[in-house]
Amino acid sequence: MKNTLQFDFLVDKEKNTITVKREFAADRKLVWDCYTKSELLDQWFAPKPFNTKTKSMDFSEGGHWHYAMIDPEGQEYWGWTEYTKIQPIDFYETLDAFSDGEGNINTDLPRAEWHVHFLDKGENALVETTVTYQSLADLEAVINMGMKEGLTSTLERLDDLLKSLKSES
Repeated sequence: MKNTLQFDFLVDKEKNTITVKREFAADRKLVWDCYTKSELLDQWFAPKPFNTKTKSMDFSEGGHWHYAMIDPEGQEYWGWTEYTKIQPIDFYETLDAFSDGEGNINTDLPRAEWHVHFLDKGENALVETTVTYQSLADLEAVINMGMKEGLTSTLERLDDLLKSLKSES
């Protein structure tokens, strides 16, 4: 069943964007919760074999999510997401950056604007994410860092979490 769910990863080098369209076998509210609650994000928001831990999160306009992806050896890779606009269970927008453990933005690595839109697709949910970079160089840098492979693995982890949450309810 996993391979029948929509997954598009589209790169537009003229607009410096990546658009990801990903279908999930769950209702939109449950998928929204998995994207917006730290206790759920910590269970899926990293490619295998990494884990995620939230240091702080305030899911509100002007709020943030400060988290680390941790590799099996314990090395931490920190991220900082600033929430700029939120329309509950429809969409949210963020400014995303790499950071350190104290939340200081790493200006040597690309920042991006994310627009994450949640749609109904029959009984499933479709998440349409558009990531916009400031330059073609920034876009190519994240592609070369393995964004497509990492995101594919990460979203498969969300599939697994959704199955487990649906079986608990």
